[in-house]
Amino acid sequence: MMDIRHHPDDDLLLARSSGHMQAGMRLVLASHLELCPLCRERARALDAVGGILLDDLAPAPLADDALARTWARIDAHEGAEPAPVRVSAPPPLPPGARWPRALAHCSATPWRWIGPGMRWSRVTVPEAPEANVFLLRIAAGKYLPQHTHQGQEFTQVLHGRFHDGRALFGAGDFDAADAEINHQPVVQDGSECICLASLDGRLRFDGAIARFFGALVGM
Repeated sequence: MMDIRHHPDDDLLLARSSGHMQAGMRLVLASHLELCPLCRERARALDAVGGILLDDLAPAPLADDALARTWARIDAHEGAEPAPVRVSAPPPLPPGARWPRALAHCSATPWRWIGPGMRWSRVTVPEAPEANVFLLRIAAGKYLPQHTHQGQEFTQVLHGRFHDGRALFGAGDFDAADAEINHQPVVQDGSECICLASLDGRLRFDGAIARFFGALVGM
């Protein structure tokens, strides 16, 4: 079993339960819930609380033609030809690592070089193609340049370990970083590190070269 030490807080799980979370962020969080029974139980409890709160809300009036417009939209949807969804095979992983089931409907590019010992893969979310989701694969002893964030960054560790000056993150761990955090993830000896990440905004790299490469890959 994984020794998972870093988890999403209740505010993030509640945002997921209430539907107030972007698709890319929700995908990363779902990848964590697959591996973490503790967070799955917390999420189920918050789902139940959300249902109770909905029951307590005062009823809202509907327009007289609301039902007719709903049926019309359903009929139009059923009559339309579904757009083909092309799901490419994910790039290969090292032995012992596996892809989250949450990525099953997504497409991922082959591994692409972005620096010595560093590769990345763009993940496309069919229902939200604008979502900024990607995979990072960094060799042991290498590091992501020092950076902070314009918005939020969700990271789920799929394989290996890194230390960013705040804590050690290993397989199964989840991290949420924002503009208040300036860090430099360094992959620990013994294995490469592979992470699934989603950004709301862009990373703000301290160095000019890092900013250039970050802009090229949309980080």
